[in-house]
Amino acid sequence: MSRLVSSFIFISFLFVGITLPTTVAAQSKRTVLERKKSRLKSDIEYKNTLLKKNEAEKNNTLNQLVLLQDKISKRVELIATINSEVKYLNGQIEGNEELIASMERDVETLKSEYAKMIQFAYRNRSSYDQIMYVFASSDFNQAYKRLRYLQQYSEFRKKQTEDIKRLESVLIEKNGELLAERSEKESLLEAELSEKSTLAQEKSQHQEIYASLESKEEDLKKEIKEKQKERQQMQLAIDRIIAEEIRLAQKKNSSKKGEWSLTPEAKALANGFTANKGKLPWPVEKGTITDKYGVHAHPVLKSIKINNHGVGISTNRGASARSVYEGEISKIIVIPGAGKAVIVRHGDYLTVYGNLKEVYVAAGDKVKVKQIIGEVVTIDGKTELQFEIHKGVNATTLDPALWLYRAK
Repeated sequence: MSRLVSSFIFISFLFVGITLPTTVAAQSKRTVLERKKSRLKSDIEYKNTLLKKNEAEKNNTLNQLVLLQDKISKRVELIATINSEVKYLNGQIEGNEELIASMERDVETLKSEYAKMIQFAYRNRSSYDQIMYVFASSDFNQAYKRLRYLQQYSEFRKKQTEDIKRLESVLIEKNGELLAERSEKESLLEAELSEKSTLAQEKSQHQEIYASLESKEEDLKKEIKEKQKERQQMQLAIDRIIAEEIRLAQKKNSSKKGEWSLTPEAKALANGFTANKGKLPWPVEKGTITDKYGVHAHPVLKSIKINNHGVGISTNRGASARSVYEGEISKIIVIPGAGKAVIVRHGDYLTVYGNLKEVYVAAGDKVKVKQIIGEVVTIDGKTELQFEIHKGVNATTLDPALWLYRAK
């Protein structure tokens, strides 16, 4: 009897023990989902802030469209994350239901076995019966064994009582967890329905703005042309800077033609910049990419391709631009109609900060990481920093989204 009951207890607590590593792994996954959900909500909330400011201006509908597109994308991702959390909870609920059912069976078995022991003890309750049971032994060894049996039996009854209480306590705890998980699942399902409803409204709003912008095709084409002209001017300025750097290097060091000679200090700076790929701080304290890198279709005029040498980062009015890495100010240029641009050299890397209203540095200045170098200009209600990364003598453009922290 005792062997049978002990095996039930062992199996029950073994089951609880086996689930612990799984629970830890599951909780880790849940933490990742929670953090992702929190980031997405924060991102959506920030885009809402920018959209409200843009709506107040009444003019910046293209930027509204881009922000809305990105917000819709983030909300779709948020819904998928909530869905993953629901699936995770379903698995946890199923696991707990199975565990509770198994533990309930074990408790019933323990109680049944305990009831049999109580009946046996009742029938043999008198001390006289127990003494006679010992004295009826055929020899001393048997008497000793019977005495030990009675002692062990008494101890086992106490242990049986403790085991039942312990298992019932665990069972109550697990039932509490199950109730909490079911309640949380209901909350998540409600949140998912709410997000889907908001998504439908945003898609409707997006369609309205899109239709409105389609009717302004000529104005959009003019804006695209001006922007491309600004980028060409920036590229020419960068090309001139590199050409001048090479000329000076050749004059000082008799380096090869077309070669950008780096001092040991500049090489160390470049190596440090390279090592920080994906970890560089953003060039504004808070912002969101609204014009991505490379060749891509215009948000409205799909037949027109836009080539951005960097990224456009929408931010708050009056936001400061800051250096993403230590370096030296190479050049400050003025672009008519688009404010000023600062070019910072980090070894054979160049970072460009365009669309600035004010500049707080001068050519030749040394700058540190996150040092403020200027204020981003607001034009027609839009506050967008143009940020670029170039490398080498050919000023090869790099996608800043791959270099900035959590930009991808």
